[in-house]
Amino acid sequence: MSTLIRGGTVVDADSAYRADVLLVDGKIASIAESMEAPSDATVIDAGGQLVMPGGIDPHTHMQLPFMGTVASDDFYTGTAAGLAGGTTSIIDFVIPNPQQSLMEAFQTWRGWAEKSAADYGFHVAVTWWDDSVHHDMGVLAKEHGVASFKHFMAYKNAIMCDDEALVSSFTRCLELGALPTVHAENGELVFRLQKQVLARGISSPAGHPLSRPPAVEGEAANRAIRIAEVLGTPLYVVHVSADDALQAIARARGEGQRVFGEVLAGHLLIDDSVYTNPDFTFAAGHVMSPPFRPKHHQDALWAGLQAGHLHTTATDHCCFCAPQKAAGRDDFTLIPNGCAGIEDRMSLLWHYGVGSGRLTPSEFVRVTSTNAAQIFGVYPRKGAVRVGADADLVIWDAQASRTISAATHHQNVDFNVFEGRTVTGVATHTFTRGQLAWVNGDLRAVRGSGRYLHRATHGPYFEANARRHGG
Repeated sequence: MSTLIRGGTVVDADSAYRADVLLVDGKIASIAESMEAPSDATVIDAGGQLVMPGGIDPHTHMQLPFMGTVASDDFYTGTAAGLAGGTTSIIDFVIPNPQQSLMEAFQTWRGWAEKSAADYGFHVAVTWWDDSVHHDMGVLAKEHGVASFKHFMAYKNAIMCDDEALVSSFTRCLELGALPTVHAENGELVFRLQKQVLARGISSPAGHPLSRPPAVEGEAANRAIRIAEVLGTPLYVVHVSADDALQAIARARGEGQRVFGEVLAGHLLIDDSVYTNPDFTFAAGHVMSPPFRPKHHQDALWAGLQAGHLHTTATDHCCFCAPQKAAGRDDFTLIPNGCAGIEDRMSLLWHYGVGSGRLTPSEFVRVTSTNAAQIFGVYPRKGAVRVGADADLVIWDAQASRTISAATHHQNVDFNVFEGRTVTGVATHTFTRGQLAWVNGDLRAVRGSGRYLHRATHGPYFEANARRHGG
């Protein structure tokens, strides 16, 4: 089966040029200025549009059991919604319960993900530590292509890693050539502040950002960075929301340390005023951690993205419907944390990034696809328009517009934090390994068509860091 994409402008992480692109059996078979279509090929006219690598969302939580409920998007509905917005791969999270075997949790998540409509990989969280965790990390890295491990520095009395677990797991990551990642919030401080805010009589969503101020994120980011520095391992900081954490990353990078930062579309665009809205459903719909910040943090995050201190854009897609969020109506600490975004990330980054002049089209490709592919061990199979790569592509109309709404989105949730925004820049066609999954508003995602991504450890970033430290 073959498809010829004709007349588009190919935009890659480092170039833009007019070319036809031939897809055969799920791969990019040929790229040329002009070519004849094979007799069996479907021809798609991309004249006036861009042909780019499909988006990679390196931070999602599909079907996540969390805070007494389960995220409303499963691996099919969530990845299908991503395909509608131009995202063709995700890296989700296996989160074992404390004392649960990492391998047992991994197999559970693999089972859930068999329904995925797009390719998927996993970060595996380290939520406790003993010799069995050390062993399972090796099996996951060497036999199952898990090239990154997650560490929650928040959520005391649940999945929080203390410093002993961080040091032990970071050391094991170094041995395996796997990348440690951290959710940077000081869990001890959050726990104390939550009790103080409730004691002041603040039980509404307005208490959420008060209990998780930017300083608790900055402290945790700096602590994780300095632990990584001592051990000599690279580090990836997820969902950087505050200038405090960004400055810790920029400082470390300025000192030559190999630290990567991720920013969410929501943290670039939404401020903390949402939490004081008198409508509980609206305010609770925005509860996620870290929370949305005062507006000046948005300018800092955009600058960090432009300067190269933040490398990837993600969503932390973890959605809960209004009846689920209502569990915290009388206590903000009980509101399930999470928001949607996988369907809208690409358009938002184009509209507010490229459309404002903050990003070039090639920089857009880097921060929505290529950088994630390189950092997490799937490049150039993913994240590039080149011969031999998977035919995960999006045909992008840079002039078309759409209005974001929960009434029309494909995400399985009744709320959208970007409700009512009209964005310019939309996917007209999305290919997943050569199969058309989205065509001008027609979602053709196939349940179970996604494949598990074995990712490479000891990637180029890790090896460069090891050489720097004498490894």
